[in-house]
Amino acid sequence: MTVALRARVYNDRMSATPAPQAEPRGRNRRGQGERLREEIVDSACRLLDELADDQALSLRAVARDIGIAATSVYLHFADRDALVLAALEHCHHGLVAAIDVVEQAAAGNPVAQLRERTLVLGRWAHDHPGLYKVMHESTLNRRAAMAFKEEFGRLSRAAVQRCMDAGLAPADDAAVVALDLRAAVHGAVSIRVNQPDLPWPPLEDQVDRFLVKLVGVKAP
Repeated sequence: MTVALRARVYNDRMSATPAPQAEPRGRNRRGQGERLREEIVDSACRLLDELADDQALSLRAVARDIGIAATSVYLHFADRDALVLAALEHCHHGLVAAIDVVEQAAAGNPVAQLRERTLVLGRWAHDHPGLYKVMHESTLNRRAAMAFKEEFGRLSRAAVQRCMDAGLAPADDAAVVALDLRAAVHGAVSIRVNQPDLPWPPLEDQVDRFLVKLVGVKAP
């Protein structure tokens, strides 16, 4: 099913299903407004992963999903783009936290750290192909700045530099090498997301080849 058809079926289903009759929330006590915002963002993440298209999302659909009035969503987000950006930034922070965990587990081994952080990104895209498409392939990338994505570049460059500083990779411009590696990994991930039925080799094997050919580390 194409993205456009999936979105149309989804919207038809949503319009045909009566909105749940949520109990009135009343005035938010201290802290409840922030919790509601978190619920809205979590809902947007789920729906975007299903739709794989930011323009197919509506604030009303998000409101239905968590059983609130659409006006409650507008109190937190001026429009769809603002909500989608908040959802993507939320996903980004989750990814960075996951990367921190694997890097700490491989402390003292810069090559292992670089390998594991790269695999975290690839596995996340495999598990959340819809969110990956919105984050990296949607027209929102041309309409809005996603400054938070720059952190991936800084962290990748630092990981490559650690390999070079430890003598485990040839000395080079770490920024250029990290960009080459990111481009290769994104290409591998994107084509897997868009053509999942091809006979793909394990992502781990591809990442290992990228590390050898692009970064210059020894084969594992």
